[in-house]
Amino acid sequence: MSNAELSNVALSEIVEATATKFGVPGIAAGVWVNGQAVFAAHGVTSIENPVPVNEDTLFALSSISKSYTASVIMKLVDKGRIDLDAPVRTYVPELELSDERIAAQITVKQLLNHTAGLEWSIINDTGEGDDGLAKFVAELKAIPLIAEPGTRASYSQAGYNLVGRIIENVTGLTYEKAVATMILEPAGLNATFFGRDEIMTRRFALGHERDEDGNLVVQRVWKGTRANNAGGGIAATAADLLRWGRVHLADGRAENGAEIVPAARVRQMQQQTAELRASALGDGFGLCWFLREIDGVRTYGHGGSGFGQFAELLIVPDRDVVIVVMSNASPDGLGANQSIVRWALEHYLGIIDADPEPLPHDPARAAEISGRYEIDAMTAVIATDGDTLTLECKIRPEIRAASETELPQDHPPFVLGLLPNDEYMITEGSFQGQRGFFSRNESGAITGFDLAGRLFSRTS
Repeated sequence: MSNAELSNVALSEIVEATATKFGVPGIAAGVWVNGQAVFAAHGVTSIENPVPVNEDTLFALSSISKSYTASVIMKLVDKGRIDLDAPVRTYVPELELSDERIAAQITVKQLLNHTAGLEWSIINDTGEGDDGLAKFVAELKAIPLIAEPGTRASYSQAGYNLVGRIIENVTGLTYEKAVATMILEPAGLNATFFGRDEIMTRRFALGHERDEDGNLVVQRVWKGTRANNAGGGIAATAADLLRWGRVHLADGRAENGAEIVPAARVRQMQQQTAELRASALGDGFGLCWFLREIDGVRTYGHGGSGFGQFAELLIVPDRDVVIVVMSNASPDGLGANQSIVRWALEHYLGIIDADPEPLPHDPARAAEISGRYEIDAMTAVIATDGDTLTLECKIRPEIRAASETELPQDHPPFVLGLLPNDEYMITEGSFQGQRGFFSRNESGAITGFDLAGRLFSRTS
């Protein structure tokens, strides 16, 4: 058996074993290594209407969509049509926020690296028409502002939707058409789509959630509204996502040699522009990309999650490797994907991605951080029983009550382990290994904590 055949067998075995271990209906994975693509898939698209998953099955990429959005911006920057340091209002003069000073101050770059100071998003539905994104931006006056622009990173879906509106105003095209004509078509990404009609007429995975009894059920919402496309609306196959990763690996060129994004702009996206503290997502932001050093090796990439599906894209530029994994169950798909990525790093490159060791339980520290914290859509309660520290995140009851669609079940409380320097890590369950940190004010009191790159502010 050749080395290529052995690689295929090994990846297939780990994908099957991981899907079984985590109870995920379907997983597709791909690795670009040694100048060739290796794929493996296991399971089915849906527990109700099962179709075998393969590398040509469409999955929702969710936030990996941001990498396509940022790449369009960089093409426009290279053409001199956008200045990264210019105020957003240069291109979106209609932008209004609750603070006029901040609305006038935020730059394009601050949206791309999540330092604009915008809350995660606003919960609204502006329809599926060509004006959906414009209507979303018109309602941004309601979004909370959590920091002065440029002072800290906090992941914002709304920020990237606003980037989509920049693209519309500058190009005169809808966001989706701009991405298709500037990225997808010239790169030969023929299995990457925004539209439900394009997706639903092909083989595609359905998301799954756990019900109150722990049983998997199909998630009836497949993707968000059109206004969220710029931050999370693309669907692609494992084969096409691997091709997209290779475009960035090859300094912006497609398989056929066509320049998709100028090489200098591709490299610019990989340069750190903001620090991320105590985050499993990365050590910092480039322009969109999460940058992370793993076992002394430089990597960059992005993940995505939503409506019972998870996706991962990791690029190891100095080793000419791209890794992609997609799965269709929440919350276990996250752990499954990360387990396969870690296996691929070790198996193909000898890179070990290990979690830090938590400190012994400290009742005084646990009591200090216990309390209630909030973002726009969720509440979080940190509690201790004297021996164990837990974090319970829930969707706000008023949002559940107002929603016309089925929302995911809340997860059981996560067990937390504390790390030095006001940092923490989830130590058990599907989100094991996720890290964050606590913020303090000038007097030293705890004012909030970061989870998945988002700031939860303390309310009690």
